[in-house]
Amino acid sequence: MDARPSDLSLEPSRTEGASSGQPGWRGAREEPSLSDVFASVRTAPAGRSFWRKLLAFLGPGYLVAVGYMDPGNWATSLAGGSKFGYALLTVALLSNVMAIVLQSLCTRLGVGAGRDLAQACRDSFPRWVSFPLWLSAEVAITATDLAEVIGTAIGLNLLFHIPLEIGVIITALDVFLILALQAFGFRWIEAFVVSMLGVIAICFAMQIALADPDWGAVIRGFAPSRDLLANREMLYLALGILGATVMPHNLYLHSGLVQTRVFGETPAEKREAITLATIDSSIALCFAFVINASILILAAATFHRAGKTDIAELAQAHSFLAPLLGSTLAPTLFAVALLCCGLNSTITATLSGQIVMEGFLKFRIAPWLRRLVTRVIAILPAVVVTIYAGEKATGQLLILSQVVLSLQLPFAVVPLVLFTASRTKMGPYVAPRWLTLLAVSIAAAIIVLNAKLVFDFVSGS
Repeated sequence: MDARPSDLSLEPSRTEGASSGQPGWRGAREEPSLSDVFASVRTAPAGRSFWRKLLAFLGPGYLVAVGYMDPGNWATSLAGGSKFGYALLTVALLSNVMAIVLQSLCTRLGVGAGRDLAQACRDSFPRWVSFPLWLSAEVAITATDLAEVIGTAIGLNLLFHIPLEIGVIITALDVFLILALQAFGFRWIEAFVVSMLGVIAICFAMQIALADPDWGAVIRGFAPSRDLLANREMLYLALGILGATVMPHNLYLHSGLVQTRVFGETPAEKREAITLATIDSSIALCFAFVINASILILAAATFHRAGKTDIAELAQAHSFLAPLLGSTLAPTLFAVALLCCGLNSTITATLSGQIVMEGFLKFRIAPWLRRLVTRVIAILPAVVVTIYAGEKATGQLLILSQVVLSLQLPFAVVPLVLFTASRTKMGPYVAPRWLTLLAVSIAAAIIVLNAKLVFDFVSGS
């Protein structure tokens, strides 16, 4: 159930905390990002069962999970599955583990420090550091939006035969979907996203059943392979999967969305909120992993098995599904799931864009205007590539957008780890040492893999 902040008995304590100074930060907490939905979702009062409390916290994790299965992820998973079979399943698994760890830090930052990641960067670093971090976040959001533009346009083309160029332009109108949902309350946005995720899951379950994969090979695919570092092409696709799974904008998004819930100000209440929000995101990300693995398994069981190892375009995958699986239903299921992914990703990109702009710059504009600006920036390269290079280039553009996301990851991950590891900033909500060490290892792995990719590209090896 939704309620406006003024209706909530707990809201005064949240507001007072937002105006008081806190040690470890350069300034006092100010008005939160997404202020129109801040503390707008009631939670179960003290004394209620654990499950009732958890139910109230379920939601933000699924909005975050949307970013882990967007159209860009489809392109990298299809390319990886068709080229290398089940070998890159291990990357999908490791990426999901990384995502669960990093998103748990986001809930800790949002609840414990009362700041989203963008606000935390602004309140911790001088402007000459925070401004480049803002630019990096905007690049990541634009790359995400580019993938959504192309994916949604392809979905419209496959289902309704709308020309790709027209479909790309139509995607600018999806802002009205968000405005309509926001008018009913934040829970309606969450309900829409969960419903779309359900449709996607059903579509892939049916396609996997039709594909009948080699489950023994699937299990072996989760074992690490030495070829991952030795094969430049495999590393490129692995980084694409990593960038499409652990997405920079999701770290900003989650640390803001967790504050849509009402929770108390005592240490016990905040710790409980952190636990419940972490369970929410972990469950949602496990669901996202199943979808991501299904895409890769589908590609391996159909295209790789048939010797079609160069599948990268979504439309190309769609056209081959019917003859390979012997069913005309499979391509329709694929297109429906793709369109649902595009619509879902639209919502999360808009929200993360608001959080980044408001958090870093204290600059607030209408959500519809922010959405249109972001979408226009993403539409331009999509239209140019589609017109001059044709549909075949869209798959490569999708994969490139995901590699760009991977290269932007350290600029979001490193500050997040630094903040949540600082007792001065987090107080009693500081991350446990084991969690910090795990997060540091993840950040180091991301940086090393990115460095190797850049080195290989420059050296031409």
